[in-house]
Amino acid sequence: MIDGKRILLIIAGGIAAYRSLDVIRRLRERGADVRCVLTKGGAQFVTPLSVAALSENKVYQDLFSLTDEAEMGHIRLSREADLVVVCPASADLLGKMANGLADDLASTALLATDKPVMVCPTMNVMMWQHPATQANMLTLEARGVLRVGPGAGNLACGEVGTGRLAEVMDIVAAVEGYFAEEASPKPLAGRHAIVTSGPTWEAIDPVRYIANRSSGKQGHAIAAALAKLGARTTLVSGTTNMPDPAGVDVVRIESARQMYDACHAALPADIAVCAAAVADWRVDLDTDKKIKKSADGPPPLPLVENPDILASLGQLAANARPRLIVGFAAETGNVVEYARAKLGRKGCNWIVANDVSPGTGTFGGDDNTVHLVSADAVEEWPRMRKDEVAGRLADRIAAALAGAAE
Repeated sequence: MIDGKRILLIIAGGIAAYRSLDVIRRLRERGADVRCVLTKGGAQFVTPLSVAALSENKVYQDLFSLTDEAEMGHIRLSREADLVVVCPASADLLGKMANGLADDLASTALLATDKPVMVCPTMNVMMWQHPATQANMLTLEARGVLRVGPGAGNLACGEVGTGRLAEVMDIVAAVEGYFAEEASPKPLAGRHAIVTSGPTWEAIDPVRYIANRSSGKQGHAIAAALAKLGARTTLVSGTTNMPDPAGVDVVRIESARQMYDACHAALPADIAVCAAAVADWRVDLDTDKKIKKSADGPPPLPLVENPDILASLGQLAANARPRLIVGFAAETGNVVEYARAKLGRKGCNWIVANDVSPGTGTFGGDDNTVHLVSADAVEEWPRMRKDEVAGRLADRIAAALAGAAE
């Protein structure tokens, strides 16, 4: 499965670095060609000689090597690999990756690579749980970086908790699984998907706006899931803190009218998933100056309805309409009933309905509980992470399009 595959293994600092030697051995047993970058910290735990002996390749350490860098070695190393594996991945190196830092050979190669990256984190439990590490990991995963571990148990520092390097055979299995998935058919190859995500901002004046609490997590996850299945994906996104999903074309907008224009400009498409929380109304004022306080009290804010993006796609002529249109309905009550009514009004194929009432944690949270509503059925999905909801929805879309083509 990995016979002949070229793997660049980056060994960062940490007591678990010694287990990278077994990873090299197991990958070599399966026919992989393993080249290694050993960081300064990693060399405190394993020697270049042991890494070279097991990999049967030269070990690279120095960014400023006169011989290696004469051939731009950091770029060559990162581009010639089929997969880059960071094992172990320290908190320091994860931070550099997330923030685009490049002050040694390992971090420079990671920034220069155009190949997929898999990280195997290991560190003290408090370091792993620290908000900075979690934010860095979230950023990397949103960019498409794969992760194996960490596991839970006794740590080298004497504490107990999550932070152990994943088991060697689990790491090897993840590498094999990656190449197996790459070799598998992409059911949405040749399809174009448009996904909307995040909130819209509707200007009151040059410094104020009306918005909502959407984080964009669900829409961005859906775009990533469709791209993973081979779709050429256009993500039309309002202002969010979410990193751009890997392999996705991102169009950034602020207002509902801009989102409407961007969606129609992206046509033709086979799939449209309207997951954005679009403001229903905008302020009907045309001012280039900040509205000042007045003794007469708050100014009137006349509202007008925004264009209905979902309905506009559903009402297109058959030869221009996406074959499968999925809307979202965020409700605080009567979730399924409102979703069924919306399905009929908007002319879409499915509605993904969820409860966003206070206490659910849906807005801004990592989990979601949804109902998939179609003309003849309602599927109740269990509570899942938003990336799992996205993966399940992408699989359903692929199956539906495959069935329609038969």
